[in-house]
Amino acid sequence: MKRLEKWVHRASRVGAAFGLALLPAAAVAEDSPALALLPEMRRMLEKPVAIIAIRAQNERHATIDQATIDRLDKQWRAETKSGDQPLIAQLMGSPFSAYLVRIKAESQGLFSEVFVTDNVGLNVGQSSLTTDYWQGDEAKYQKTFLIGPDAVNVSKVEIDGKTGSRRQQIDFTILDPDTRKPIGAATMEVDLDELARRTAHRTAG
Repeated sequence: MKRLEKWVHRASRVGAAFGLALLPAAAVAEDSPALALLPEMRRMLEKPVAIIAIRAQNERHATIDQATIDRLDKQWRAETKSGDQPLIAQLMGSPFSAYLVRIKAESQGLFSEVFVTDNVGLNVGQSSLTTDYWQGDEAKYQKTFLIGPDAVNVSKVEIDGKTGSRRQQIDFTILDPDTRKPIGAATMEVDLDELARRTAHRTAG
């Protein structure tokens, strides 16, 4: 995560304007310190483990219909309240989910959640259990994958009920490195208080 720390350091020295200068026009209107981390977020999810997993699921779901999507999402929601969790176990036990768990752990509190969807909005991998399996009816998919390769969506700041920390989700489209076409979407939730703490520490240092 040394590259991530470098991005935090750079953001602390030149402020949010530095991060925003690197973003597509669609994202510039959103004023969030978390956007300074977007280039590093993209780099993390351009790794082969991510691209291979997304491509494979897109192939498996090439002919999936909405009725099947709804059925899977309903099954997922039921499993979150049950001791029998075959669909959840399959996804959470994948190498890609393990990679996302590692991203969250190695960030040491900076990222509170990371998950990625395929081209129909179904989860491909995640760092922790989500309430639903299908994100296709939410802004995190509709305002990224459906918009285009440079699309970025910034959620409202929310307060974590357990820690009281401010958290904000940054959603963005994931591109196939070979074709440069959208293949999925990602959501990375940033702990804004932790980001501010690190920024202040770097500035003081």
